[in-house]
Amino acid sequence: MLIRPSKKSPNLPIDVPVEVAVCSLRDERGLRAAMKDVDVVYHLAGVEGHGNRADLMAVDIQGTQSVANAAAEAGVKRFFYLSHLGADRGSAFPVFKAKAIAESYIRQSGLPFTILRTAIVYGPYDHFTNGLGVLMNMLPGVFLVPGEGDSLLQPIWVEDLVTCLIWSLDNPNTLNQIISMGGPEYLSFKAILQTLMPVLGVKRWLLPVSPAFLRNLTALVEHTFPGFPVSVFWVDYLAADRTCSLDTLPRFFGLLPARFEQRLDYLHKKPRKNHDLKGLLNRL
Repeated sequence: MLIRPSKKSPNLPIDVPVEVAVCSLRDERGLRAAMKDVDVVYHLAGVEGHGNRADLMAVDIQGTQSVANAAAEAGVKRFFYLSHLGADRGSAFPVFKAKAIAESYIRQSGLPFTILRTAIVYGPYDHFTNGLGVLMNMLPGVFLVPGEGDSLLQPIWVEDLVTCLIWSLDNPNTLNQIISMGGPEYLSFKAILQTLMPVLGVKRWLLPVSPAFLRNLTALVEHTFPGFPVSVFWVDYLAADRTCSLDTLPRFFGLLPARFEQRLDYLHKKPRKNHDLKGLLNRL
């Protein structure tokens, strides 16, 4: 397991033996050393969760290039990369442009690769459902929705994604492929919010607003309050439908993915709150 240098101790798996290497994604020499005798690399690192503090160039683009170069020089036999549905070098949105550029470095590296372009992932401690839960609890009464909230998403359960990552090792059909994958249903953003509210024990009026207004408001609040549960990157994700074929997981992996409403029990525990509501509203 590769972890970046940090003043904080990482949340490593409990009761699971792991070998850990500490190295920056910019340190190709250190990356090559960390990959000695390593046959398979799962490159899952991304910085979009940091919102407006994220350095997509340093981490998602240059970091992926360094990891791919080091893996090729170390003789890695299989390279997995987690990308996004909508990855496109011509995209107007920074995250999707960055993911597409990162993909190109992997394809050009000569490594045997598998790139998984996933729909939005949900599960315990995610940025998606937990972030929405925190925001709903912070803002009583109303919840701002971009447009009519009709952007289609295809949420994928985190355990289904991990299963596919593992099973891909023994699946020759995934070699040197870019695979778009998501859950078993298309859900509008509005429908997702309506599914979450009873699980969270809240009732909110969904107020349609201009996507441009919501993005500008989110950018302002995020800049004022670092760690805000929703970022401009997340708002960008809702700018278009993020879906793919519904049969990818059954067809490629023989896996019947979980439906969104069936895997939300973890939210019965209150989502983590990073802000004091009264203090935040007073400062606004």
